[in-house]
Amino acid sequence: MHKTFFKKTVLVALVVALGVASLPLITVAASGEYDPPLPQGELSSERLEKIWAFQQRHYERLGRHFDRADALVEKIQRLIDRAEENGKDVTALQAALDAFEEALKEAHPIYESAKGIINAHQGFDENGKVTDPEKARETVEEMRAKFKEINEAMNGTGRALFEALKTFREANPPPPKQTPTP
Repeated sequence: MHKTFFKKTVLVALVVALGVASLPLITVAASGEYDPPLPQGELSSERLEKIWAFQQRHYERLGRHFDRADALVEKIQRLIDRAEENGKDVTALQAALDAFEEALKEAHPIYESAKGIINAHQGFDENGKVTDPEKARETVEEMRAKFKEINEAMNGTGRALFEALKTFREANPPPPKQTPTP
């Protein structure tokens, strides 16, 4: 019974680790591209269209991560609860999960507020082509600022959670697999 429980725990830990690897922590890290302001002066329509297309993809990717975040947090919490029941020290892992959850609560409304920018797409037509270069530039600047806010709200908590999980797994390795004796 303990062997089955432990196998399931390790499987859940691996699934969680893979899930955490795909959360905003990685996507938000990509937000670093938005840290420098857009260059002063004119940006070509082609460049604005490329930036806008990238921002839309980035926004969609963030949305998928936010959609999966609650389920992932629940899985990690179950893992922590089971490990604690088995006498494992889960203090660091619980603290990392709590910080991640708080950051999600702060970052999600910022993400939602960016939906208005996406829907309005001022300066761009329905196909992402520039219709007004000045408004298009303002739109990509506004999105850049939203991504930066999300990045600041997450504050590296996703990466910290992933590292805490990794450290926990290293400190609590699965027992060696025993082969049945004939």
